[in-house]
Amino acid sequence: MTTQPPGPLAGFTVLEVGVFMAGPFATMQLADLGARVIKIENPEGGDQTRGTGPFVSGESTPFMLLNRNKESVSLDLKTPLGKEAFLRLAEKADVVVENMRPGVVARLGADYDAVRERNPGIVYASASGWGQDGPLSQLAGLDIMAQARSGLMSITGHPDSPPAKVGVPICDLTTAMYVALAVTAALHERQRSGEGQHIDVSLLESGVSYAVWEAAAYFVDGKVGGPNGSAHQNQAPYQAVRSSDGYATIGANTPRNWQRLCESLDLLPLTEDERFATGPARMQNRDALIELIEAKTTTMTTDEISEVLNEAGVPCAPINDFGEVFTDDHLNARSFFWDSEHPTAGTVRQIGSPMRMSRTPAARGAAGPLLGQHNDHLDGLGFTDEQLTALKNAGKGES
Repeated sequence: MTTQPPGPLAGFTVLEVGVFMAGPFATMQLADLGARVIKIENPEGGDQTRGTGPFVSGESTPFMLLNRNKESVSLDLKTPLGKEAFLRLAEKADVVVENMRPGVVARLGADYDAVRERNPGIVYASASGWGQDGPLSQLAGLDIMAQARSGLMSITGHPDSPPAKVGVPICDLTTAMYVALAVTAALHERQRSGEGQHIDVSLLESGVSYAVWEAAAYFVDGKVGGPNGSAHQNQAPYQAVRSSDGYATIGANTPRNWQRLCESLDLLPLTEDERFATGPARMQNRDALIELIEAKTTTMTTDEISEVLNEAGVPCAPINDFGEVFTDDHLNARSFFWDSEHPTAGTVRQIGSPMRMSRTPAARGAAGPLLGQHNDHLDGLGFTDEQLTALKNAGKGES
């Protein structure tokens, strides 16, 4: 096996007190970049994602994907001994990432103030539904609630259809990416100041941060957008169009691409039509424009449309299902998918990291760990043999 060079975050240690998606996806990015990530899990079952199928040899495949390149230490933070073990680990760490409801880690004695007292240079990131303060902070907040309150669901789907969420947990995932970015920035700043800091990222604000086009319209003239299906908010043609066997997406949103679209699809008369003479005119008359374009594209297969338009330099792509995505020739040519190893599940296929670095590539290590697989890390923390036995047997029905 080829030895990978150290990642750009090699040498940094991250403690994760996370469940489900936002916290674990954030630390997965840090682990991919070379940080050592120790996942702190409740001995009684661990991260709830462990109970989510499909399963291989009794192990959750979503968990094994979401927690790759990590280590697992099981600690009951509700006990004085478990809390002390966590704080001793935190003394040697650079980063803590948690995504509990605000107030939970404080009640456990594992919040930023408690960790900072032991380790003043700690970078401590908290991900939550609504933020660490404000009138909503104490409410439960899952991804779909954040998608709803952030406005994302109001512009997703088709007009006159029931509200729809984005197909992936976009607020969870965006929060995770902001956490990873903020942690990296805080570590860089710490090199100058020598000081750590607390990071507060919410699902709500992460969702609202995506509303660039909507904010521009509302802040200028109070216009409130709605769902447009696959169509762009203010550019046309930029959407999915029907083919004879499905759909293709097109993006002829510049004068040059508009001309090339009409040339390649034998629609040159549209370039002389006043309704479509400018970008704003095409947007204003979008329904009529798409009807005329689809009169041509419905006589062609999706593959034919893609071939003709891409050859002309007009952005175009088919709408793939994930069966097609996970076997895609282009992704496979770039070795995007890779196989990790797990102690009991064997080989586990992984989604690659989009972050491609020429000298320090993303780590491709082990699949998500067994619960408590790395409890030997507790051995060097100064506990007595009796205390170590109690820590390691937590959750096994032993004292």
